[in-house]
Amino acid sequence: MHDKLNRMKEQYESTPIPDELSSVVNKTIAARRTKNRALPWLAGVAAACALLFAGVNASPAFAKAMSDVPVLGEIVKVMTIREYAEQDGSTEVHIETPGIANLGNPELEQTLNNKYLEENKKLYANFKDEVAQLNHEGGGHLSLDSGYEVVTDNEQLLTLSRYVVESAGGSAESRQYDTIDKINHLVITLPSLFKDDTYIQVISDNIKEQMRRQMQDNPEITYWVEQPGVESDVPEDQFQSIAKDHNFYIDNNGKLVISFNEYDVAPGYMGVVEFTIPTEAIADQLVSNEYIR
Repeated sequence: MHDKLNRMKEQYESTPIPDELSSVVNKTIAARRTKNRALPWLAGVAAACALLFAGVNASPAFAKAMSDVPVLGEIVKVMTIREYAEQDGSTEVHIETPGIANLGNPELEQTLNNKYLEENKKLYANFKDEVAQLNHEGGGHLSLDSGYEVVTDNEQLLTLSRYVVESAGGSAESRQYDTIDKINHLVITLPSLFKDDTYIQVISDNIKEQMRRQMQDNPEITYWVEQPGVESDVPEDQFQSIAKDHNFYIDNNGKLVISFNEYDVAPGYMGVVEFTIPTEAIADQLVSNEYIR
């Protein structure tokens, strides 16, 4: 049994590393401008460890199961193509890797799937390094839970959200989003939605306004943002601006949503925070209303 687990672990860690994960995505886009979470999975994890792997081409049975996955929209399918779970004393890890099928662009589809596999492979390797360091320092509890959700699914758009929750006493959650145009078979980036870089300041100012209004309306809400007449002890930690390629998605109502990881712009108890940007606030900056309405 021990040898079998080692072989399976080697299989997980031997995923080929693509030479350039983002090249296809970038080429496609260039062609078109127009945080404390419970870990319920632990109850089913064996006391020592359990390794669960699923490969797209593992067996005819798995291929049949893939064909039965509910279709998202008219074409695209999302499924777990690899899952890894391990519990050993005070450390636990659970990683689910998504895969996209029937995207209509095999090269882009493969690039995305390879990216998800490679990033989760690195996530696991980093977790094992942290466990080794923790054990070297005398031990302690450490857990990692990573998975995915489909947050937008309509006739044109699919947004896949991948999350990572790491706990070591406290916990921290981070998210990444891929918003895919299912009709035109491309990944949408934030800059591709706008005419120029002026959207950065416009969106940042709108988010600051939303932060201040929310704090005024609810004293239990806290953001690290400048407030008139209030002096901050750590002004360098205050939110100033989104990044050019900031984390975002487009919801099912066609609204732009800007997402911040836990601790990015607020205390940990606020978790991952999101701000829906009113379309009228960015109308002059948009290339078109094809995606944002």
